[in-house]
Amino acid sequence: MKKKLRSAFNTRQYMLSQDFEIFYYSDKHWPNGTPHKHDYYEFYLYVEGEVEIVIKGKTYPLKYGDLVIMPPGAEHYARILSKDASYSRFILWISKEWTQKLMLQSPDYVYLIQQAASAGRYIFHFSDLAFNSVYSKYLHLVEEAHNNRFGRDAMLELSVQDLILSMNRVIYEQDNPRRNEENSDLLNDLSLYIDSHLDEDLSLDVLANQFFLSKYYISHYFKNSLGVSVHQYITKKRLDACSKALITGADITETFSDYGFSDYSSFYRAFKKQFGISPKEYKNMYHRTD
Repeated sequence: MKKKLRSAFNTRQYMLSQDFEIFYYSDKHWPNGTPHKHDYYEFYLYVEGEVEIVIKGKTYPLKYGDLVIMPPGAEHYARILSKDASYSRFILWISKEWTQKLMLQSPDYVYLIQQAASAGRYIFHFSDLAFNSVYSKYLHLVEEAHNNRFGRDAMLELSVQDLILSMNRVIYEQDNPRRNEENSDLLNDLSLYIDSHLDEDLSLDVLANQFFLSKYYISHYFKNSLGVSVHQYITKKRLDACSKALITGADITETFSDYGFSDYSSFYRAFKKQFGISPKEYKNMYHRTD
């Protein structure tokens, strides 16, 4: 890596930025670190060296492809095993406030953080292929931080989000190798249940109790798998059923209540948005009366 991208080492353990900071360190003859902790999250991507890291008194040998996450308040330090070996790593600091902002956008951003903060799992390992991809994203982020091009701040934020989400995706998929197959089965089961109960309450609470899953999981599962919310999916299913009933000549008032709409005004607005015409106009297309 170009020498100009290396960060000058400092012992500062507080953030100057309100959101995130990125560093790349690489050199020989590094001294052992001193135990310390901080009030932000640290993503430490190990690149090379002979190093082990101590977190809350427990020692973890590091190898190529390791990612270490230190949550706020976790005391840690690096122990150098060979000062003659080059010691390289990327360090990304993320404030608790910015972490909350990401979590509000999507819980997928914080899978790794939750593993570290709640389960005490601090070390994650990337395959060679995954590490190369993550490494290139860290490198891009460092390069962006060192330039003054138009849109730099916006690009930095996008790059950090992309990096964090990519790391979470890789580790989540490693932790859940059968999740895709299971998700396909779950989608089929949910769809069948919804199709069979359009006239009933299909709130998130009902679905969660029926499938023994959290509302949070079902909500994000639909959004991530189908690109629509549970409410949007169910509304479309109900509108499709209503349209088929109207084609057969069913009464409009009976139809909207039979398929789960609580009142005519909400049914009317949703129907017209979906089909571009009112329910009455739609029915008359197939059943004209003189």
